[in-house]
Amino acid sequence: MLSSVHRRTAYFLAFALAALTAAPAPSATPVTNDVIVTPAIDRAIDGALKYLAANQNPDGSWNVGGGHRAAITAYVLHAFLATGNTPKQGPYGQQVDRGVRFLLSCVRPDGYIAAPTGEHNMYGHGISTIVLGEVYGMTQDETMRPKLESAIQLIIASQNKQGGWRYQPRPADADVSVTVLQAVALRVARNSGIAVPQTTLDRAAQYVRSCAARQAGGGVAYQAGGNEPGFARTAAAIYSLQVLGHYDDPLVAAGARYLQENKDQMEWFSYGQFYAMPAHYMIGGPAWPKWYERVSTQLLTKVENGPQGSFWHPLDQGGNGVGEVWATAVYTTMLAIPYQYLPIYQR
Repeated sequence: MLSSVHRRTAYFLAFALAALTAAPAPSATPVTNDVIVTPAIDRAIDGALKYLAANQNPDGSWNVGGGHRAAITAYVLHAFLATGNTPKQGPYGQQVDRGVRFLLSCVRPDGYIAAPTGEHNMYGHGISTIVLGEVYGMTQDETMRPKLESAIQLIIASQNKQGGWRYQPRPADADVSVTVLQAVALRVARNSGIAVPQTTLDRAAQYVRSCAARQAGGGVAYQAGGNEPGFARTAAAIYSLQVLGHYDDPLVAAGARYLQENKDQMEWFSYGQFYAMPAHYMIGGPAWPKWYERVSTQLLTKVENGPQGSFWHPLDQGGNGVGEVWATAVYTTMLAIPYQYLPIYQR
C-alpha cells in the first residue's frame, strides 16, 4: 500500500494535469493542510480499500441490495480516486478501470446515467458525473469525453427556472441536496475542459443561497424559502458555494458557524460529513485541522476489521445510509482529504 508520504508525493502528478484546465479561483486566500494523518488512519484507509476491492461485482459495479448501482459505484470510485488510484495508476487501478467502464456503460443516449436495472435518480446522476469528470480531468482520456459531455448537457437542460434540480432529469421543482451534486458536477466538468455556461453556474449558486433558512442561525433549509435548517444540507450548501468559486460568500461563514454549533448531530452523519469535511478543508485556517481530528478520531473508534479488510457500518442515528459498502466509501474519502488527490477539493 502507499504510505501517506507517497500519496502526498504522487498527488502532484495527479493534480498537475487537472490544474492545467482548472478555472482560477476568485480568492487568493491560502488553504492550510495542517493535519496529522496518523499511522492508524493510514491503516484504516488501506484496510477499507482492500474491503471495497473485495466487494466489487464481476461487471465492475458495487451495489447494496441491487438498487442505485451507478450511484454506489461512483461513491466507491470516489474513495479510490481520493487515495491516488486511477485507471492508469495505483494498486487499485484495475478496480477503478472496471468501475469507470461500468459507469460509462450506464450513460444512456440522452446522457442520463442509470444502471440497467434498479432504482435511480438525479442523485446518482450527479455523483456519477462528478466521478467521470474527475477521471477525465486526471487522465484526459478522450474516449470518455462524448459520454461525459452528454451527461453534462442533461444537467444543463434540466435546471429549473430558480436555478436548481430535483429527483428527475427535467426542469421541475428543486431542493438543495440534489442541486449541490449537479452544481459540483458542472464545476468538475468545467475544470476538466468541458464547456459549461457561466450563467448555469451562477443560477445554481443563486438557488443555493435562496435555501438559507429564514430563521436566524445561519443554517440552510431543504428548499428555497424554507424555515428549518439542517446540518447536512448546510454542509452541502457551503461546500457547493466554495466549489463554484464563492469562497467569501456570507452564507459560507454563516453556515460554518451553524455547523460548529451543531457539530455533534448524528441523524445524517454520513451525508453531512461527506460535505462538511471538504467544506472545512477549503475554509482552511484552524477550523480545518480541528474538524479533521475530531471526525477522524470518531471514525477510528468505529472501524471494524474482517477477513476482507476494514469497514464501517453507517454511523447515522436512526439507521440512515445504505449499508457498509457505501459508508466505507464515504468515510474513506473523508479521511483521505489530506492526501490532496482530488482536484475539486482544491481552492
